[in-house]
This record gives sequence, structure tokens and C-alpha cells, in this order.
Amino acid sequence: MTWPAVSVVMPVRNEERHLAGAVRHVLAQEYPGELEAVLAVGPSGDRTREVADSLAADDPRVKVVDNPSGHTPSALNAAIGASSHPIVARIDGHAMMPADYLRVAVETLDETGADNVGGIMAAEGGSWWEKAVAAAMTSKVGVGNARFHTGGEGGPADTVYLGVFRRSALDRVDGYDEAFLRAQDWEMNHRIRQSGGVVWFQPRMRVSYRPRHNAKALAKQYFHYGRWRRVVARQHKGTLNLRYLAPPAAVLAILAGILAGVFFWPALIVPAGYAAGVVAASVPLGRGLSWKSHLAIPVALATMHMSWGIGFLTSPPSLGADSRTARGRTGDRESTT
Repeated sequence: MTWPAVSVVMPVRNEERHLAGAVRHVLAQEYPGELEAVLAVGPSGDRTREVADSLAADDPRVKVVDNPSGHTPSALNAAIGASSHPIVARIDGHAMMPADYLRVAVETLDETGADNVGGIMAAEGGSWWEKAVAAAMTSKVGVGNARFHTGGEGGPADTVYLGVFRRSALDRVDGYDEAFLRAQDWEMNHRIRQSGGVVWFQPRMRVSYRPRHNAKALAKQYFHYGRWRRVVARQHKGTLNLRYLAPPAAVLAILAGILAGVFFWPALIVPAGYAAGVVAASVPLGRGLSWKSHLAIPVALATMHMSWGIGFLTSPPSLGADSRTARGRTGDRESTT
């Protein structure tokens, strides 16, 4: 086959430690076609910009553009705008691409006719806590049936991790919606599918992911996941399913059980049952891990469930109000009044 040139776009902020290694993995890809890496650098509290500029000075395949807002979707749009090639691969500034990642992606695009292909967010921990979170994040009890977390057969999907796109698809949907500070991948993949395109899950594409380093950081991450998934649901009707509704339903049920238990103690069976279920589900997930990681898995699962559910329930209507979809609906209403 003729191998199309690929632009790898990277939103970068506070990545001094990992950026050089991530870019080396891009430039060392076992890919027969032309490559470039475009780094969109946001305001950082470390030497990220200096590292990026040094990489660009050392290799003409590396470009650096500014991302004054520091937000991920604006970084991605800036990098895409500065890129040149017909295939665009998104990667993070701390991700280490397997050597065959781009080759597999382009082969899959060619074989399937998809507009975007992506693979598995392979959570791997270093510390005992990170290993516990990795076990939770790669299990169905932790994240439902999301194949980009848990694996599975290749095929059409709602969304995938990161993504390797045809530029024509990005142009068709006008790139990322910069109002979505989180969930921007899910939201844009939805628009690609709505426009007639196909998003394809390819399990051979695995990118290592390091989980949050403590419970507070994990809770903050999943709280914002829940908040922004509610925004997607508001902007794009019919995109919710039971997997997304399970965490907020669990939060409401547990809260109701605790409040009712003050007056009627058997109601406490609801939170007690949830706790028992999480502990039981953790047992097989901890195989091969240390006892500290094993004991931390229920904490990680409960943190993910409760934080996501609370974020979903408390997501304010004003969040994401500047999105293209919201502006479009407002314009439609104004044009009919």
C-alpha cells in the first residue's frame, strides 16, 4: 500500500519530565511513511517550553505552536491547524507509543474505511496505589463495558482512546469543540458518527497510561468526567445509556439509604450492600498484586463510582453553554421568534 504521511499532534503542559521520551517514541515509529510531530504548548510551571523548543531545533520534523489558554481542545485544534498531513494522530505529552502504533492505525483505516481508529488505554501503575487504580480502571465493575478500558473485539465503537483520524473527517466536523474542557474526544467522535463516519476500536493499539497518584487526584478526575459527560448528554440527546446512569443512581440510592437509616435502620442495607459488592468484586481484580494494592482496590472503585456520580448530578446547566451545539440551538430558537 501507499503509506500516507502522518501528523502527530500533542497537547503539552507541565510535561518536562516525559516530553522528550514521548517525542522520541513518535519519531522512532516503525512507519514507512513521512512523519511530523506538532506540539501545542500551554502555560507551564516547569521547563516544558524549553524542552519543546530544543526538540524542534534538533529535528525539523518537530514543530511547536502556542496554546495560551492551556486547555486541551484548544491545544489540539492549534496543533491540527499547524499540521500538514492527511492523517492526524492524537497522542499525549506523557504517552509512549508502541513502535507499530501508527502502522497498525493506518492499516486499520485502510481496511475498514473508518474515519478514526483508536485502541486501549492500558492503565499501568508504579506504586501500590496506582496498581490498585489500574486494576479498577481495566475492569467492567470499574468502568462498565468500555472496550478502550477493558479490551475486547475490534469493531465500530462510540469512542476510542486518543485516536488516529482522517483529516477529511476533522475538517468535516470542524475539529474539537473548545467549550468541552473534558470529554472532548467523546463529543467529537459523536459528531463524526452523526456525520456518517465510523469510529473503530482496534485492540492491537495499546498506549500505556499512568493512573492518578492518590485518592484525591483520582476523585477530582472522575468528578470532572461525570460533570462533562452530563454536558455531552445535554448537548447531544439520546447519548446516555445504563453505564453512564449507574454511578449517579448508586449515589442517590446510597444517600437515600443513609438518610432513611436514621429513622429506619433496615434502610442501611443499601449502602452496606454497595460496600459489600465492591469488596467482593475487588477480590479477583487483586490477583497477583501486593496486599496493599489488594486492599486499595475497593477504595479506588468507590472513589471512581461516587466521584463520577456526584459530578454528573451536580453538573450545572451553564457548563458547556458556549459549545457549538448549544449555540446552534440558541440560534435556531432566536431565528424562529
